[in-house]
Amino acid sequence: MMSTYNDYIQEIEERKQQGLHPKPIDGADLLSDIITQIKDSGNPYRADSLNFFIYNTLPGTTSAAGVKAKFLKEIILGEATVAEITPAYAFELLSHMKGGPSIEVLLDLALGADAAQAAEAAKVLKTQVFLYDADIERLKNAFEAGNGVAKDILESYAKAEFFTQLPDVAEEIKVVTFIAGEGDISTDLLSPGNQAHSRSDRELHGKCMITPAAQDEIRALQAKHPDASVMLIAEKGTMGVGSSRMSGVNNVALWTGKQASPYVPFVNIAPIVGGTNGISPIFLTTVDVTGGIGLDLKNWVKKVDADGTVVRNEKGEPILEEVYSVATGTELTINTKTKKLYNGDKELIDIAKAFTPQKMEFIKAGGSYAIVFGKKIQTVAAKILGIEATPVFAPSKEISVEGQGLTAVEKIFNRNAVGTTPGKVLHAGSDVRVEVNIVGSQDTTGLMTAQELESMAATVISPIVDGAYQSGCHTASVWDKKAQANIPKLMKFMNDFGLITARDPKGEYHSMTDVIHKVLNDITVDEWAIIIGGDSHTRMSKGVAFGADSGTVALALATGEASMPIPESVKVTFKGEMKDYMDFRDVVHATQAQMLKQFAGENVFQGRIIEVHIGTLPADQAFTFTDWTAEMKAKASICISQDDTLIESLEIAKGRIQIMIDKGMDNDKHVLQGLINRADKRIAEIKSGEKPALTPDENAKYYAEVVIDLDIIAEPMIADPDVNNDDVSKRYTHDTIRALSYYAGEKKVDLGFVGSCMVHKGDLKIVSQMLKNLEEQQGKVEFHAPLVVAAPTYNIIDELTAEGDWEILQRYSGFEFSDMLPKSNARTEYENIMYLERPGCNLCMGNQEKAAKGDTVLATSTRLFQGRVVEDSERKKGESLLASTPVVVLSAILGRIPNVEEYKNAVKGIDLTKFAPPVKQLVG
Repeated sequence: MMSTYNDYIQEIEERKQQGLHPKPIDGADLLSDIITQIKDSGNPYRADSLNFFIYNTLPGTTSAAGVKAKFLKEIILGEATVAEITPAYAFELLSHMKGGPSIEVLLDLALGADAAQAAEAAKVLKTQVFLYDADIERLKNAFEAGNGVAKDILESYAKAEFFTQLPDVAEEIKVVTFIAGEGDISTDLLSPGNQAHSRSDRELHGKCMITPAAQDEIRALQAKHPDASVMLIAEKGTMGVGSSRMSGVNNVALWTGKQASPYVPFVNIAPIVGGTNGISPIFLTTVDVTGGIGLDLKNWVKKVDADGTVVRNEKGEPILEEVYSVATGTELTINTKTKKLYNGDKELIDIAKAFTPQKMEFIKAGGSYAIVFGKKIQTVAAKILGIEATPVFAPSKEISVEGQGLTAVEKIFNRNAVGTTPGKVLHAGSDVRVEVNIVGSQDTTGLMTAQELESMAATVISPIVDGAYQSGCHTASVWDKKAQANIPKLMKFMNDFGLITARDPKGEYHSMTDVIHKVLNDITVDEWAIIIGGDSHTRMSKGVAFGADSGTVALALATGEASMPIPESVKVTFKGEMKDYMDFRDVVHATQAQMLKQFAGENVFQGRIIEVHIGTLPADQAFTFTDWTAEMKAKASICISQDDTLIESLEIAKGRIQIMIDKGMDNDKHVLQGLINRADKRIAEIKSGEKPALTPDENAKYYAEVVIDLDIIAEPMIADPDVNNDDVSKRYTHDTIRALSYYAGEKKVDLGFVGSCMVHKGDLKIVSQMLKNLEEQQGKVEFHAPLVVAAPTYNIIDELTAEGDWEILQRYSGFEFSDMLPKSNARTEYENIMYLERPGCNLCMGNQEKAAKGDTVLATSTRLFQGRVVEDSERKKGESLLASTPVVVLSAILGRIPNVEEYKNAVKGIDLTKFAPPVKQLVG
């Protein structure tokens, strides 16, 4: 037995102990050994080797796919003979390999001298969509040289036969319901953050979805209803809040979907999910990637009296009434023609939004990628032939309202749109393909993004992307065996692909672990930019940024494009004046609370753009607001800045990009230097008046307008997970915002955390100023609870060091990270000291570091979902409350949430993050 094959067999035996099948093969060496054994008719491992070759090899551009395609070509040419794989079967296997080496082989055969082979190869090529410029160039050259097969293939592409000849979507889809949970369901339930290391091993990762008991229930439902799909439901809540989580959708598809190809294991498509309040926008995009269906069930509605007034309980909350039941085991029917949901013959609800013409195409094609690539191939083929492309795909919806101005997001989409009617101004609701300027990939989803790039046969970043960054922040806390195995491989792949990488694969510069959102915020140097990032908190204070799944990130990297409707916007402005003892984070929390009060409990932010007129805050501080909009369930946010503020932000960005260059992080295409040049150009445009900072038109139309009154924010505000609320659906939402006095200075705090993407340099300065203050007032600083401090970036630490603040933090700390000796194990116990942790996500991510089970944590982060920062213990529920930096620091020192007077005394003379509304309205 060959050594690599022997290692594989040993791994298979180890996986058997975990109840797992053999891991899919992606390596050339192993597959080469397998092929050698297939060729040896007497080899004892031949039967297994055949099985691995046919059914267990990953497609696309993996090195294994290259070896597989080459061997299949040998079989077709008669250079190798395998009884079990006829030339016809070899063509069938090539048809499932999704581009890359398989396309090269098919083109070799289609453009070759053997007419019979060429005809068979052409037949397969007509079904393929993952072709790139080099592939199209070969077809174009052959066509221009008079090759009839090339002409035939291009004509098929121009008619989009790769799509039209697919089976139609079934008119009726039977489903059986499974309640995954009550209230908002975080994607952490479907793909827990602490299992991030296994996401690229789809079968292994599938074992962490919800609970083993839930998995058994799903199996039982499938056995009882073999002709129905199981629909996962968020009862009385929204499905998929918190992050896009391709791994979450992959898990749902693995348990409830169908296999995409018989020759590719554990890649399933067509999951069906539902929620009383629909599906979180970024999660719904991920569902589209897999050709799935996401339903807004509206099965609970607000109770109204005879006058139509909403009936409320003693807490002033709307009382909900059940319109129809979706209890686990309920049999329903989705009709894709009438676009209605039925229980037997009874019509329950209109679900047309889930079956727009575009979504029907995704479902038919088995996912959105095939449509994106298919449209591109059709357009290019028609151009080569000099003909009009056959109208096949649903036309992009173009909404243009005469005399209506544009919101900021409408302006950005109009500038970046491609393939729209020339000269037509588009408003919200239009379907748009847009060029993407900046792309971000983070490390726990990065391995999946790399897999997606391989599966769509992409080898290099699109030249139209201005800049892209691969972070190391989600695995920054602990350099354990999992990280050591995964991260260097990821960084090398992404660096070779063309991204700027945080942890250097070549050892030429100090490895970085900077939080992805902070870096993207720095490298975005144009407020007209569109940013796509593999994390829900991809929310920039310049441009408009969309958190996305690993697949959409891969698509943006490969094509430089994304497709989506132009979202509606909600305008947020401010009036009044901040109290001098308040921090801007309190304004952020108060925005959520005041919005819900103004709109009788309806979250008008959900699924929309928040256009925040923040004007006077530079990018670092403004990011605190835009970052939080992910927890407000907004699709994205846009920050409207004054000219001088934007210039200040761009100068800061230039300085930080220069530091990255000085550390050797630029690549041979000088991407980082190019960003500095773009920033200089943008600053010159603003200063000259040629192109002022982005503003909406005065006559723009908004879904709603929210005015936040700073005068009534009289004390710090805390987002509380409300873990003991009698109504399960009200727990772990971000809608429970409480004033500091609610806790009366009595609520015990077990751990404080200052870190994550929500803090900026000013927050770390606040920590050092508070420690000095408290020492002066009390003689010494004594922590009654641990305080974990994690700066978002090394740049911030460098700046704090230069300004003297880092030395103060070092003086008060009981632990300081070391890059030379990073932790190899996650911390499980904490002392009552301050920990200065490595820059990165730390506790907010929950995949490495966690608080002790059952702790009450007060944090500056964004995550309060069950089990994320802290898990439950047998004695009590873990809870993560979210507050401003000064509240968190003081709480760790006191071991409890302070009262208002204690808080005011502690922040006297401290330079908190201040904000004043713009003097004039910012409109174009």
